[in-house]
Amino acid sequence: MAKLLEGMEMNKYFQATLTGLLLASPGTSFAAGSPIGTYRLQDGPDVASEIALHADGTFQYFLMAGSLDEASKGRWTAKGKALHLVTIPKPVAAVFSAGTVARSTDAPLILHVVGQKGGGIAAVDLKVGFDAGKPVEDYTQDYGWTLSTDEKRVPRWVEFGVPIYQLRSQRFVIEVSKGNVLTFVLTPNDLGVIDFTGWQIDIQPGKLIVHRGEQLLTYEAAGR
Repeated sequence: MAKLLEGMEMNKYFQATLTGLLLASPGTSFAAGSPIGTYRLQDGPDVASEIALHADGTFQYFLMAGSLDEASKGRWTAKGKALHLVTIPKPVAAVFSAGTVARSTDAPLILHVVGQKGGGIAAVDLKVGFDAGKPVEDYTQDYGWTLSTDEKRVPRWVEFGVPIYQLRSQRFVIEVSKGNVLTFVLTPNDLGVIDFTGWQIDIQPGKLIVHRGEQLLTYEAAGR
């Protein structure tokens, strides 16, 4: 898994989906005129992704691209040249929540982002706002993040984000009078599980075309 997820328990839904696809036979049997089979993304050597459409009407999906890991599973139906995927169960979004508050004389502000088991999480973007001037933007290390002692402004709020997963926290109020060592908990829930419900996917001979934002991703049939 990506370094981001260190300190958090690997999502069992994601693990089961990914393991099932990686253990599947590379050869695929295709019924005539049916989209049943395994399709692989054609996007260079640094990206691995598959969509498997099973004869029982279920599907599995995974994608690994650098620090981005995704998975999904559920039901599929085809109508004409349109493929419809419904992710089951519906993914629950990851969430940031406020944790413990303490005090330290080592720095004006110390922030920690941890998983549910308390392990520090690196590579979480953060933005700290002040009583005046522009916010400070940076990212966490697994041991936390410290505001420079040269900073004389008073921190008022903080936001966290994981852009690669399009995850953004609410704005948390900072009250340094109550404490300046703040811990926040990232509960992953189904982080990395894609909800395909409503996505446009076109069926073409020997391939699937997935519309993802402004991108068109081509998945070609394996084993033909």
